[in-house]
Amino acid sequence: MNRFIKSMEEKHLQPSLDMVIRTFTNSETAEDAQIVVNLIEEIRRMNTYIPELELIMVDENDEVIGYAMFSGFHLGGRYRDELLLLSPVAVKTECQRQHISKELIEFGFARARERGYQAVIVEGNPMNYRSRGFRTSADYGIVAGASVGLPAPECLMVKELCENALDHISGVVEYTEYKSLK
Repeated sequence: MNRFIKSMEEKHLQPSLDMVIRTFTNSETAEDAQIVVNLIEEIRRMNTYIPELELIMVDENDEVIGYAMFSGFHLGGRYRDELLLLSPVAVKTECQRQHISKELIEFGFARARERGYQAVIVEGNPMNYRSRGFRTSADYGIVAGASVGLPAPECLMVKELCENALDHISGVVEYTEYKSLK
């Protein structure tokens, strides 16, 4: 199967949401899936939205089979031009285990570096992100705040896009700007 990574296009806005909701409904719950879709729609309206970093993978029929969104992020108002949030990532259920998320994330890292970003924060299962170079953020002085409900501290992770990028970055991660996460 041929597949292609590209930035979001108008014609894929709704199909990408449809794929994300199906994927998260299959792996989590319909309620969790709706929260994720609400988050995507909310980020698209925010000033932290970066259209070139809302990535999709399509197959040879131009059907969305993978999705990853990198958006601007900050820690207490600092590092706005240096940090990105990776959320969400989804792969069509029947296409999972084909390295689609890996390819999307690595492509996103390259694009982010080109744009001058220094690091990426993600919340999730460490098993899914360690192989992409993510490490527990608390080890770098980046900790979850009160608005971030983590099952364990190691579920908040960070990846340096440039060597020693996190030497000067630390702070508290809060989701207070995201209505869909309250």
